[in-house]
Amino acid sequence: MLTSTLSTTAAPPFTPVGYLAEGVRTFSGRPHDETVYPFIRMDPGQGRAVANAYIAAPRRDTRAFDAYAALCRETVEQYHFLIGRIEFGGLGVAVRVVDDDPYSSAEAMVEDLHERRLRVFASAASGNPHPYLSDGVNDMFRAVHDAFGHAASGRGFDPHGEEAAWLKHSAMYSAPARRALATEIRGQTCALIFYGRGEFPEQKAALLPRWFSDRRSVHVRRDGR
Repeated sequence: MLTSTLSTTAAPPFTPVGYLAEGVRTFSGRPHDETVYPFIRMDPGQGRAVANAYIAAPRRDTRAFDAYAALCRETVEQYHFLIGRIEFGGLGVAVRVVDDDPYSSAEAMVEDLHERRLRVFASAASGNPHPYLSDGVNDMFRAVHDAFGHAASGRGFDPHGEEAAWLKHSAMYSAPARRALATEIRGQTCALIFYGRGEFPEQKAALLPRWFSDRRSVHVRRDGR
């Protein structure tokens, strides 16, 4: 469960789930720096700017629909890769959609994923419907983001972990889909932290400024601060 405050101290990283980290590399077809994820931090100034952009965005913007269509297509592909049988090139994860938030910590989720199983909080049970994504696709998105974002990066559900998970998962998406991914992960996370007051923000289908979907915008602090 995402923490709704921004602390300067990040939750400790954990060892990424190996077959999921390899799955990101296989699916994306491109190498990237695996050493960076423990050192990613959400920058407060940029985080507030992302939050302001999300709050100001309309709930449903037709100019975002091409990006969201790409996000849907690529999410479904990732989901079938995640649950596909191992002998046919999939990762063999059994996903179950449940009506309550299934994990109190990233460690509990990772324990399940080591056993190639994953529970996902049902979108239909949230009371916060998405204006573009169906509940089914949104459930798939939550599954692949938990697996390929959090478990594959070794970062949890705190704001800094969400930033690292966004970067990791974004490697699997095309540039158009990353515009929607930035809204879904960075936008919603930052809106919750800076304006949510404990309540998850209204879901939107809109585009944030392009820089916020650029992978180079992530802050890496190898000094550990």
